[in-house]
Amino acid sequence: MQEKDSNKVVVVYIFAALLMILILIRLIDLQLVKGKDYALKSESHLVSSLNVPAPRGEILDRYGRPLVINRMGFSIQFRKTSATDEQLNSTILAIVNLMDEYNQNYVDTLPLNEDGSDFLYMQYEGEERQSRIDKFRDKSKLKSTTAGGVLYELCERYGINPAYTLSEKRKIAGVRYEMETRVFSASSPYTFAADVDESVVMILREQSMKYDGVNIVINPVREYVNGSLASHILGRVGIIYQEEYELLKDKNYGMNDIIGKDGMEKYLEPYIRGTDGKSSVEQTFKGKTTSVTNEVAPIPGDDALLTIDIDIQRAAEDALARTIADLQAGDTSGNQAKVGSCVAVDVNTGEILAIASYPSFNPTTFDEDYNDLYNDPLKPMFNRALGGAYAPGSTFKMLTAIAGLEEGVITTDEYIKDEGVYEYYGQTFDCWIYTSTGENHGYVNVSEAIRDSCNYYFYETGRRLGVDKMMEYGKSIGLGEYTGIEIEGETKGVLASPEYKQRIFEQQWFPGDTLQMAIGQSFNLFSPLQLASYTATLANGGTRYRLHLLKNVRDRETGEYVVSGEPVVLGQIDMKDSTRDAIFSGMRKVCQEGGTAASVFAEYPIPVCAKTGSAQVNTGAANGVFVAFAPADNPRIAVAVVVENAGSGNSIAPIAREIFDVYFQLNKTPQKDNTGTKNQLLP
Repeated sequence: MQEKDSNKVVVVYIFAALLMILILIRLIDLQLVKGKDYALKSESHLVSSLNVPAPRGEILDRYGRPLVINRMGFSIQFRKTSATDEQLNSTILAIVNLMDEYNQNYVDTLPLNEDGSDFLYMQYEGEERQSRIDKFRDKSKLKSTTAGGVLYELCERYGINPAYTLSEKRKIAGVRYEMETRVFSASSPYTFAADVDESVVMILREQSMKYDGVNIVINPVREYVNGSLASHILGRVGIIYQEEYELLKDKNYGMNDIIGKDGMEKYLEPYIRGTDGKSSVEQTFKGKTTSVTNEVAPIPGDDALLTIDIDIQRAAEDALARTIADLQAGDTSGNQAKVGSCVAVDVNTGEILAIASYPSFNPTTFDEDYNDLYNDPLKPMFNRALGGAYAPGSTFKMLTAIAGLEEGVITTDEYIKDEGVYEYYGQTFDCWIYTSTGENHGYVNVSEAIRDSCNYYFYETGRRLGVDKMMEYGKSIGLGEYTGIEIEGETKGVLASPEYKQRIFEQQWFPGDTLQMAIGQSFNLFSPLQLASYTATLANGGTRYRLHLLKNVRDRETGEYVVSGEPVVLGQIDMKDSTRDAIFSGMRKVCQEGGTAASVFAEYPIPVCAKTGSAQVNTGAANGVFVAFAPADNPRIAVAVVVENAGSGNSIAPIAREIFDVYFQLNKTPQKDNTGTKNQLLP
């Protein structure tokens, strides 16, 4: 009996030994023989679904010529791995140093300077700056009130080694802060940098083992075909900020999305954005992508056609820059012109053909140029055509004439004698010719008064009218009113009034203010855009159209219009034919012999109506103001130009002439539009 039990024990031991041998053989096979294969399979086990960015729709000029397109570029992404804080921070610092070495840009919105010793927001002062600092601290759940304390807290939060230098800590903290802000997770990679140079991409790929969790992806990148051309109109794109995300998150925006920041890129965002796709991504535990499978293809955004004509836009910008350079070269007073703007519009639709503001900027290099642009005293980012507010000078006199004729206080055949000095209300007001030469214009009617820009005539007309009537007609024609343009930054301007003077200066309106208002001085301040609208309204006989930049947006698949920029009437100023004829006659005389713009337009092959203006400013030479439309017998295009400290309107009239040259295709072979139809005089 004992022998049988002993045999059973031996069998059990033998069976156990055989089992252990089999397990050992299997382990050797798994770990040594096939270990590498199984390790690769194991590492590529992580699968996630990620967004595939859709290309934005293209932005084209009125004839379908490209202004903004897309190209494919390299982006650097961080993917979530099991790395420790120390490992992640080390990788971040290596990537940042590489980017700095090759002068590449990356996203960093942490408002601390390079060594973390002070807060940014340097463009703000006092309470506004402190308010922004407090808002940042609250949003980031930081207790410290000093920049150094904030950096210390962030180093504690992100496990940044104290052995790093202050500059290194700041670099790492900036990226970690951005990761946190953009909800970095396994399902939400962080886009560290976009449109990265190939030299950096090659290094990252060659040394990929050093950079756990770092991947190179190919995404659409915005390309501004003509460099800085029309930059104030087109605007730019950039990665979404937290505040923008809060407004857009319900519209399926993510924290790594690229959105329109300003200009038409921002206005057109709902139409040209596109619909992101989806992809299935397999990656290793170290964050390296092993395969990508598209599940849903991205749908590009719709294309948008603007009212802008590339040729006219280029002519406007070139002429503006060249004229300002010429004015500087010919000036010895130190008060030379430095900045200016001009606008060209279709008088029968309100379509904007060109908007130029000088100096300008390049949207492609905006991020790397930002500090220089911000610190430039000429403020190249400021769109003077929309946001600048200038006294109109003598260009306002057509409004005074219209009001006077329509109200019957003057007539087309009445002559008023210019005495040189206008005496009324116990005050004296000089005509410009008396100030300059001691002479006067003698007897002039309304058309001749416009030609001569006779202050005396318009002092008298303004006195007869009164301020209320000038305000009524000014408002009707759109002065001191928004033009309706789509992009942000437009000033409403100021149409002089007793209410404005009392509200801003706490002063009473005097009769002398009315006389000054009548010649375009007093408190009148208008943007070049408003002056262009005003001139176009004069040219078409009194219909004020909404100025607009969008011609249409078409559905990329169906070809149907998603939106169309049809003409919209904002107001009407009634003018008798006799009033219109008198105004046109006076403006036509400005361009003929004896007129203030005759040196520029006397021999011009297209009949032009115009008005020059000089508006006195506190320092330097007077601002030059010039408005014009053509042809005189059938107006189609209106132009307004303002150059600060240009001295006179006549000195900047060549800018309008060069715009007309291109519009009417003088001395050039007519081009074809995108439908293949030849353009005649009207683009």
